[in-house]
Amino acid sequence: MLCGVFLLAGWLLEMVTGATDWLPLVCYGAAYLFGGYYTVAEAIEKIRAGKFEIDFLMIVAAAGAATLGAWAEGALLLFLFSIGHALEGFAMGRAKRAIKALSELAPRTARVRRDGQKLEVAVEELRVGDIAIVKPDERLPADGFVVRGETSIDQAPITGESAPVDKLPVADRESAAADPEGVASDHRVFAGTINQAGAIEVQVTKTSAENTLARVVTMVNEAETRTSPTQKFTKRFERYFVPAVITTVVLLLFAPLVLDEAFSDSFYRAMAVLVAASPCALAIATPSAVLSGVARAARGGVLVKGGGPLESLGRLDAIAFDKTGTLTEGKPRMTDVRPADGVSKEELLRIAIAVEDLSKHPLAKAVVRDGKAKLGTERDGLSKAANLKSITGRGVQAEVDGRPVFIGKDELFSEVDGPSLPYPIRSTVESLESEGRTTMIVRYADRYLGVIGLMDTPRKAAKRTISRLRKLGIKRMIMISGDNQQVADAVAKAVGIDEARGDLMPEDKVDEIKKLNSDAGVAMVGDGVNDAPAMASASVGIAMGAAGSDVALETADVALMADNLDHLPLAIGLSRATRRIIRQNLWMSLGMVAFLVPATIFGLNIGPAVALHEGSTLVVVFNALRLLAYASPSTDGS
Repeated sequence: MLCGVFLLAGWLLEMVTGATDWLPLVCYGAAYLFGGYYTVAEAIEKIRAGKFEIDFLMIVAAAGAATLGAWAEGALLLFLFSIGHALEGFAMGRAKRAIKALSELAPRTARVRRDGQKLEVAVEELRVGDIAIVKPDERLPADGFVVRGETSIDQAPITGESAPVDKLPVADRESAAADPEGVASDHRVFAGTINQAGAIEVQVTKTSAENTLARVVTMVNEAETRTSPTQKFTKRFERYFVPAVITTVVLLLFAPLVLDEAFSDSFYRAMAVLVAASPCALAIATPSAVLSGVARAARGGVLVKGGGPLESLGRLDAIAFDKTGTLTEGKPRMTDVRPADGVSKEELLRIAIAVEDLSKHPLAKAVVRDGKAKLGTERDGLSKAANLKSITGRGVQAEVDGRPVFIGKDELFSEVDGPSLPYPIRSTVESLESEGRTTMIVRYADRYLGVIGLMDTPRKAAKRTISRLRKLGIKRMIMISGDNQQVADAVAKAVGIDEARGDLMPEDKVDEIKKLNSDAGVAMVGDGVNDAPAMASASVGIAMGAAGSDVALETADVALMADNLDHLPLAIGLSRATRRIIRQNLWMSLGMVAFLVPATIFGLNIGPAVALHEGSTLVVVFNALRLLAYASPSTDGS
């Protein structure tokens, strides 16, 4: 602003009054000082790093104008360039403030119960196992699980969920503390979320440096430094473009050898071209859009790890979904108990519950939960199992009373020693699978005890999400599953997916993703744990329900913090909007250079050239900032 004031004063003294020559010159000199201070400092810093960028070119142009005695135009150049940089910094700061706001969500202090006393400590001093007391309308200080009180919590700052989520205390503190990531979502809470209803007590499971909020802030900040394909292209373009500009400017200095003009005119034209051809808007075109897109995504509960995944996701037209826990609730229920001839339901359930109680698989938990409910008062005499071993993609093996037990698919029993599968058992399996059930065959030693049927219901949001993705332009959606083909087909039909691939082992899922990738890029949506190999093989891996899951946050390119499919269209739509804005910015920045270079060669002055050059830079940045106001596609897909 001081540069502008002295520039205006010098121009008025020169044009309006009859002041002596030295007075306007002093004003222009002051304008040079204030307008060029930060530009020179930045240029020196970059020159030391071996970079010759826009700041250096502007200083050369301003010095050249002063050499020709065009002090007013040189001061105007520095004024417009410096104020352009200031406005650009302000605009970019808005995107960065959106990211910084995330880190300010957690409170500075927390009330804890230690050694029977209530203390107020800094959140940095919270330890794993502390009991934090949170009153209504307060933000939670740490990740953990509820141990006392009931409430509803606004999780929007972390997961992007629009409605508050009810929270209940855990039944068993010790088991919850032993496996905090296995605690159900209606008990888990996260730092930075807002307690709305009743007072609660929360057992801390992560320190302030390791909680979900801290990890999200770190990853969003790191995302800014990860270059996208378009950024790599512009850097390669600049590598050849800048030397070409310098060569052109040098050639223009020799124009008097072929044209009838003074060297001062040729020098002025060369400086104007130098300003016009500086790729300032091009350099900021992609980073500003990526930064705004990543910040908007984080605010909506979607963590995008940099410009690469953000651009790639917007380019894809195919998505592969895991079935269990992604398109379905991931909370299967036991629907059928079919004992073999001569076997009681109680015996079948007792053996199955004993073995599955050692496993953390969703199907195993369903067998234990619903099996105990079916046994009722008779569950006190349950057997104890030991030595559980997982047979990948097939089932499990354990020992009950020293005798082997096998539970799994029909394929399992063709691979292990012992009697082959009896026809009645096989017939029962086929009957249940034709009804869309997932089946588990139980064999105790050499006796087949029977078949258990389970069903995992499709998510309510699945069909709605698939419809919205089609409207966004996703042409192909495939479901991949380890369940049998009939179950996969039933779920796919229920949610509106045309293609389903069942009976897939983990390595088969990877092969399927690679096949889809060979046709065109594909995104893989899963839970980030069991699906990690397939997600790593996809163009973009998308993890659902990543809040609180270290593995999901690390393995995925894009993490949906809430366990909610409705956030997937936001991620896809935002990435497509980002790609559109990046293309607009590139055309705008390159188009302005393409216009200004010939215009300055044929006589356009430095002043208008700088105004148009800096104007295009600001237009590019503000165009990118539109992403901060991006609205998610409506729930009904309209």
